[in-house]
Amino acid sequence: MSIITHNITKVYGSQKALHDVSLTIHRGEIVGLLGPNGAGKSTLMKILTCVLPPTSGTASVMGFDVQEQSIEVRRLVGYLPESNALYTDMYIREFLAFVAGLHHLGSQTASRIDEMIQLTGLEAEVHKKIRMLSKGYKQRVGIAQALIHNPQVLILDEPTSGLDPNQLIEIRNLIKNIGKDKTIILSTHIMQEVEALCNRVVIINKGEIVADDVPENISKTKDIIVVEFLQTVVVAALKKISGIKNVTQEGNSWLIEQKDGVDVRQNLTKWAVENNLTIQSLKKKSLSMEESFQKLTRSS
Repeated sequence: MSIITHNITKVYGSQKALHDVSLTIHRGEIVGLLGPNGAGKSTLMKILTCVLPPTSGTASVMGFDVQEQSIEVRRLVGYLPESNALYTDMYIREFLAFVAGLHHLGSQTASRIDEMIQLTGLEAEVHKKIRMLSKGYKQRVGIAQALIHNPQVLILDEPTSGLDPNQLIEIRNLIKNIGKDKTIILSTHIMQEVEALCNRVVIINKGEIVADDVPENISKTKDIIVVEFLQTVVVAALKKISGIKNVTQEGNSWLIEQKDGVDVRQNLTKWAVENNLTIQSLKKKSLSMEESFQKLTRSS
């Protein structure tokens, strides 16, 4: 296992940022960590990178405890924080040499710098100071510094935030290439990014994990029934039908969430007949990743 957390809780004063978060991430996985602002994503990442200690619970990276063996963990983890703090008055090579020195790379420094510049596509900008770079190239420098010591685990907090569409695609392709031999945790608000990059999705809301599955299943398990009646229908009556978990109105249609493992279409049709109602349309709809995310984080 690359990462294991067991009942991780983090409390800031009276606010509980994480509550009993248990998670196992296997080597080679690219995991999308999703959640609304303030859900606890960055707090979890900071615990895994030894920036913050948990209030309770345990976490380990490649078998090393983040509190008791933090030096070993730091050697194994590359971290790109959301702020991507860079020394902007340094040239790219100068900055990467500085980071390599922090990791005591010694004689490997020059070759690793060359490798990172090539890997992250910085060749054309290497003569510039970091402050002269576009946001996209600054993100590349941030990824290069996170990778220079060849970590086994890479943790990226909002790596494509603020990028234009072309930059986003370039960074996405870079991460996909890196993920061939690294374990990656990727925090993002961009659902298309999750679907394009990740083979697993973990959704956090109010400090708790509310979903953990492959991207297809996050949507697939949230199939809903969309029904439109000719007559006026009372929502309270619809909710009483066997197998219905929740009902919301969208324009002239009713969106019906089913209980797990239940197909309510037969019960719905029977109820309509018994109440002299005419169904104009009835169809099954799979929620998009974005719709599933909204539903999971609103209802939890």
